[in-house]
Amino acid sequence: MAMFLAVFRNRKHPNIDAKAYAADADRMEALARSQPGFLSFKSYTAEDGEVVAISEWSSEAAVHAWGSHPDHAKIQRRGRADYYQDYTLFSCDSPRVHRFERPDT
Repeated sequence: MAMFLAVFRNRKHPNIDAKAYAADADRMEALARSQPGFLSFKSYTAEDGEVVAISEWSSEAAVHAWGSHPDHAKIQRRGRADYYQDYTLFSCDSPRVHRFERPDT
C-alpha cells in the first residue's frame, strides 16, 4: 500500500488563546479527515510541551492538496502569527514500515 507520511513537531507560544487554538485544531482535523487520500491522524504531547502530530495520506499529491486547501492555508497563517513558537514538518513518501502484532492467545 502506498503511503505518504507527514510528521508535524511543534511548540505553542506560551500566551496563545487556548480555546481558539482548540477550536481551529478540531475544525482542521475534521476537514483533513474529509479530504481525498486521508488515511489517519494522531497527535501526542510530550512532558516538555512539544506536540508531535502524525498524518498518513495515500499519496504526496493528496497531502499537497491538503496543505494548499484554502481553509487549511488560512489556519496555517494564523498558526504562524498567533499559535506556534516553532515547528518542523517532516515528510516522506513510501516510508519503510515494520509491523508486529501479537497473535491472540
